Amino acid sequence: MAKVFIGVDPHKLSATIEVVDDHETVLATGRFATDRAGYAAMRKHVAAYRERVWAVEGSNGAGRPLAQRLLADGEDVVDVPAKLSARARLFDTGHNRKTEAHDAHAVAVVAVRTRGLRVLTYDVELEALRMLVARREELSRVRVQTLNRLQRLLSELIPGKRKKDLTALQAKRILASVRPRDLAGKTRKRLAAEQLTELVGIDTKIKALSKELKAMVKASGSRLMDLAGVGPIVAARTLADVGDVARFADRNRFASWTGTAPIAASSGEIVRHRLSRAGNRRMNHMIHIAATTQIRLNTPGRAYYLRKIAAGKTKAEAMRCLKRRISDALYRQLLADAQAAAPAAAETGPGGHRGASHKSSAAGSHPHTGTSDQPLPGPTPKTLPAPTPARKTNASRDLEPAS
Repeated sequence: MAKVFIGVDPHKLSATIEVVDDHETVLATGRFATDRAGYAAMRKHVAAYRERVWAVEGSNGAGRPLAQRLLADGEDVVDVPAKLSARARLFDTGHNRKTEAHDAHAVAVVAVRTRGLRVLTYDVELEALRMLVARREELSRVRVQTLNRLQRLLSELIPGKRKKDLTALQAKRILASVRPRDLAGKTRKRLAAEQLTELVGIDTKIKALSKELKAMVKASGSRLMDLAGVGPIVAARTLADVGDVARFADRNRFASWTGTAPIAASSGEIVRHRLSRAGNRRMNHMIHIAATTQIRLNTPGRAYYLRKIAAGKTKAEAMRCLKRRISDALYRQLLADAQAAAPAAAETGPGGHRGASHKSSAAGSHPHTGTSDQPLPGPTPKTLPAPTPARKTNASRDLEPAS
């Protein structure tokens, strides 16, 4: 039986599918609920097609829950970025009308036409790591909001005074020194005490999560934390979003994905580059944290940053150069970790081990680089090619920070 592709337009409560063959002939359609009964009905609807590949739009966003369920049940799933399905819908008939049926058709068409779509795999360790990192980020945002509310109340209780980088212990001392007598002042103090209690609870949860993430990063065998400025949070986010580093052809592709590679904006005889706003913005933020830490401490990164400023670059330009340098260092370390894990993964049989599989993790954004167009798992091959001295091209020189 010929292979078929199942385009999926996922939503929280429903999923619309369209089954097409390799000639883009529509074989079946349907709309199903995402509850247990609807999910079972959807799988039964396509059970007759033995050689099937599910193409889920946005498997790192709205499509993640459905993609994870399919992967857990042994289905073959590829990720279709929303940008690609939007382009297919634009050039299709129907005046670019955006309906669930049109979206499912566009996703299926992209799966048929596009080689090198990211093949997903179900990795429970990476999925758990991703959820813990996301939870810590949520708590960090809540902490900032709680701290701002506490600062506002304290500034009203003690006019003209404001403590920068306020901690829970400092806020407790300030609050204990205030004894308002009027009703408004007493109400402010009570509300400030409530915010302080929430802040202490959030700090406790963040500390526990950071400890758990550090243990998980170490248990994974990664040595990302050996790099200067890379702590457990940066390392955990990197592992969760990158998945299989072999899906990136080289460090330049990795830098483009992290948003640290400049974009050529030359015109005529004027050669210049501009800042890239594309890529995975979470990873860009993590690299920014690592760069800020290196600048603050006595590290080779700080010396590199100061050399760039001495050479005439602005602080922002020097920071961008340092971030690209850190991106390259992360890529090299991820490659080294994958190469170290490859011998052990070769003995695990079909499916392999994280970092040495021909499939990419479901975590992370689509880097527009392929891994394999073989959807079915087989004996685990080595995904990392033997290192060969690469000849520098003009494009790669443009992407490197100037020395």
